[in-house]
Amino acid sequence: MVSMERRERMLRSGEVTEILGVDRHTVVKWIKEGKIKAIKLPSGRYRIPESEVKKILEGRSD
Repeated sequence: MVSMERRERMLRSGEVTEILGVDRHTVVKWIKEGKIKAIKLPSGRYRIPESEVKKILEGRSD
């Protein structure tokens, strides 16, 4: 039987900058400071869960 678990949408840092209206360097800084959870790909690029962006938009810092 195949598991049909729902996967969260992962955003590129460029998408996050557009949504939040901040510079890419700010997003990377937040990731390095632990303010945003992200996955670092082997290429060195980041993918940010959509839920992390929603937290920022809602003013939460869980």
